[in-house]
Amino acid sequence: MYNILVVDDEKEITDGIEVYLKNQNYNVFKAYDGVEALEIFNKEEIHLVLIDIMMPKLDGTKTTIKIRENSNVPIIFLSAKSEDMDKILGLNIGADDYITKPFNPMELLARVNSNLRRYTNYLNNNAESKEDIIKIGGVELKDESKELLVDGESVKITPLEYRILYLLMSNPNRVFSIEEIYEKVWKEPAHNADTVTVHIRRIREKIEINPKEPKYLKVVWGVGYKFEQPRR
Repeated sequence: MYNILVVDDEKEITDGIEVYLKNQNYNVFKAYDGVEALEIFNKEEIHLVLIDIMMPKLDGTKTTIKIRENSNVPIIFLSAKSEDMDKILGLNIGADDYITKPFNPMELLARVNSNLRRYTNYLNNNAESKEDIIKIGGVELKDESKELLVDGESVKITPLEYRILYLLMSNPNRVFSIEEIYEKVWKEPAHNADTVTVHIRRIREKIEINPKEPKYLKVVWGVGYKFEQPRR
């Protein structure tokens, strides 16, 4: 049984989400601020976090940063605002997905299910793996350990970033549209395709010497992205 941590300072929201999740046989832990959330997270085995942005004591962004110091569990932001900047901020600091309040319970459950499925595949050495090691230039992926090396140095990477990078590096020089990347990595229709751009930006910051002038992960304007094989 999966353990899900729901964090929101509005008790009615946490109680409602708890009902939806328990009906799907998930075990639910509830917290009402970031401090309480971290206490639970560090004590229990949590498999996914649903977290509000605006909270007392410690907000959702700072709580997410703390969780990301030692864990790659899926994190879904709950935001009362629809502005793009809130979504981008959440993704930039390590969230995997977002959903805007008020939300449809079926959509919430779909996001939870898909994020847990991807995370489980990541931990279980995804059956789609073609080979154990992919190396292009100074970038190397070790699929068995899900490890990223850049010029021989280990670099921290989230499960979603890993899957995006694996897709592109498995098909060097092939251009993938944003929608295609989303559908292949998220395994669902591209309803939040703008998240791909944010994740690509974060990957560049980890593998490129100069992210503004990338050597590997390049944009093909009006088409999509590709991982370029350096010329010999």
